[in-house]
Amino acid sequence: MSKKVIQLQERWTTLLNRLHDDPKVTQVMETRLGQYLSSHPVLALTVMVFGVMAALPVGLFLVFALVTIIMSALGFIFFEGRLFLLFVGGLTLLCVLSGLAFFAVMVSVIFNVFYITIFNILNYYDPRLTKVMYCRLSSSYFIIYSM
Repeated sequence: MSKKVIQLQERWTTLLNRLHDDPKVTQVMETRLGQYLSSHPVLALTVMVFGVMAALPVGLFLVFALVTIIMSALGFIFFEGRLFLLFVGGLTLLCVLSGLAFFAVMVSVIFNVFYITIFNILNYYDPRLTKVMYCRLSSSYFIIYSM
């Protein structure tokens, strides 16, 4: 392996060690949900992609709802108009979040298909490229794929 790849791998391992030693991460990983997501990385990737992508529409909806409540408190919007606008906003949020959930699942599937395909191609042509190294880090095992 080239010197730059080894340095990159060492920096990445150091970053993962620092992240894993963080008490907040350890606290989350000790919960049942953390252990479940740790054993199901595809689901963890899907949840992460959905959470990141859903933050903007949810924030915009909350701002919209807050502005609507303030405007109605000041008397600029009639009672029926406020309920209708909140209903339309809630329905729009539901549609956007459903689309984002579908998109997050598709992105996760595509990333995992690429990962599995590339790993198997590399393993087929040169098994040394995909040898697995196990590192013991603070009572947990991490698998590091070296290339």
